Order: sequence, then structure tokens, then C-alpha cells
Amino acid sequence: MHAVGLRTYIWNNNIRSVLLLIGFPVLLLGMVYAMTLGLIWAHRLPTTGTADGDLAYAAGLMAASAPLAITVAGIWFAIAYVFNQSIIDMATGARKVERSEEPAFYNLLENLCISRGLTMPAPRIIETNGMNAFASGLHDGRFSVTVTRGLLENLDRDELEAVLAHELTHILNRDVRTMVIASIFAGIITLICQIIFRSIWWTGGRIGRDRGRGGSNLIFWVVAMAAAAIGYVLALVIRMAISRSREYVADAGSVELTKNPDAMISALRKVSGHTHLDAPDSIRAMFLEDDHDGVFGLFATHPPIAKRIAALQQYGGGRIVAPRDPTQIAGDAVGPWGSATPEPDRPKGPWG
Repeated sequence: MHAVGLRTYIWNNNIRSVLLLIGFPVLLLGMVYAMTLGLIWAHRLPTTGTADGDLAYAAGLMAASAPLAITVAGIWFAIAYVFNQSIIDMATGARKVERSEEPAFYNLLENLCISRGLTMPAPRIIETNGMNAFASGLHDGRFSVTVTRGLLENLDRDELEAVLAHELTHILNRDVRTMVIASIFAGIITLICQIIFRSIWWTGGRIGRDRGRGGSNLIFWVVAMAAAAIGYVLALVIRMAISRSREYVADAGSVELTKNPDAMISALRKVSGHTHLDAPDSIRAMFLEDDHDGVFGLFATHPPIAKRIAALQQYGGGRIVAPRDPTQIAGDAVGPWGSATPEPDRPKGPWG
């Protein structure tokens, strides 16, 4: 992981957000071009009789459809801008909570925000046993921090505080805006690809019945399949446009806010292997940890937890601390002045 200034890191995130906004209509036009070419070769649209002529004709149709593609992209962005949190809530089952419902969670988040002079994001909870968390939102006043019930029940106060500080760092560094834009755009691209695949299935079913157009249907089927496959790959590329280094930076931000690298290490160890949360792939990149690594980890959106812990040890001075025995903790809390368990090397006084 290369060290960069925080201002440079935030600037890079802003650049990524702009590129995603520009790239979305371009991607739509590319898919329109591929589908148009398939329709020409399948003789569903007029052909010029030559390959070069068909390519030029398809390019002309694509250029003519550019205003429509830009309009569709603009409408979708407007919908996402207004309803992005509602879309994420529906996809994950998250709900907003108040202080009276979850005072410990609410107070920890509020105290961290006060320490950095931040407007407090809306706290949300997902009722699931999986241990995970994520931040969402596009601008100040619309941010949220979501945790799962499993996280609240299995992490102690310091560990939960470290995770919340991690998510607040994503907000401070503008990671969250880039992640929301990428997840929403990747989601709509995946939806378009699914529509194409359904069209392929319908067309494929007609090949046997429509013998006169069997060959042309097959050509259209092949081209449409290629366009859909490219769309899926590009959706993965959009997810990977968010550098995995963001998690290292957010872990470091957690240490800066809490001054407790041991708690972040302990939290990561606890959630490892227990982070499952039912959600679309396009939203998984936003999670504290995603145990879905794809093919051999090729499309993983998070670095391995072992590497994150190693970075916290090397650069944050963190240690792996063995958890105390709960029965011993209960036995220690005897008197109002601390532990009643005598220490071996401690000399006994008149009260000991």
C-alpha cells in the first residue's frame, strides 16, 4: 500500500465519482451499439451488404440514440440521488433507529461525530446475525451508518466504537459517495444485462419454430450474449474502480479517531468468517468486510482481513490481545475499588 496525502486521496475519490458519472452514459451507448449491430446482422434492421457499411450504420444509429442514453442516465441519476438510501434499505433490510431504541449504538456514534465536528449520520440497523456494517449517502446531512444486529450483540464497546470510526472515516474521505454511485450504476447495468439475457432466452426459444429466421436469430443470440457478458464484466470493473486501499485508510482513520488499534484488530478477528449479509453484489463493496471473493479472489472488493490486521500491527502499533474469560471478569468485579483477586507479586497490607 503506497502512502499518499489525505487531500490527494479525497481528490482521487472525487475524480472517480466524476468518471463514473461520465462513464455510465458511455457504457449505455456501447451496449446500444452492440445490440444494434446484432439486429443488423440478424436482418432485423436493414443491412448495407458490407461489414464496414454495417459498422458505420450501427455507429450512426448509436449517435442518434445518444441524447436518449444521456437522458436515461440523467433520469436514473436523479432517482438515485433522491432515493439512494431507500434503494439500499430495500436491498439490505436496513431501518433507521432512534436513541431510545439503541442508546449504546446511538451514543457511541454521536460521541465520535462530536469529537470530529461532524453532522451525525442517521443510525440504521439490519436484523440479521451476520456481523457487518457500512456507511452510505451522497452528501452531508444525508449520510447513514448501518450495522447489523449480530455486530451489536457480539462486539464489546471498544470494538463497536472502532468499527463506527472506520465507517465515519469512509464518510470523511468521500469513499462513501464513490461507493454509492458505483453500486447504483453497477446495479442498473446488471439489471440491463438480465433483461438482455431474458430476451436471449425468448429469442432462443423461437429459433426452432421460426426456421426461416433460424440463422439470423442465432446471430442475434450470439451478439446479444456477448453484449450482456461485456456488460457484466464492466459492472465488475465499476465495482473494482473503488480501490481496495480504501479499507486500509479507513482502518487507519479508526485508529486516529479512537487511539485504540487493538480494538480494531479485535473487531476484524471477530467478524472474520461471520459477515454474511443478503444483499446484491453491487452493494457488497460498501461493507466493512465481504466474504464473497468471486473467482479465486480476482474480483474481491476488500483486502484479506489478515493483511488489514498486519497493517494495523505494523503501522498502527496494534496487538492481538486474547479475550478475557467472562467468568474471570465476573469474579473480579467484587468490590467498588476494583478487583478482589490478589496479585501474586503484590504485597499484602492490613486490608489485603
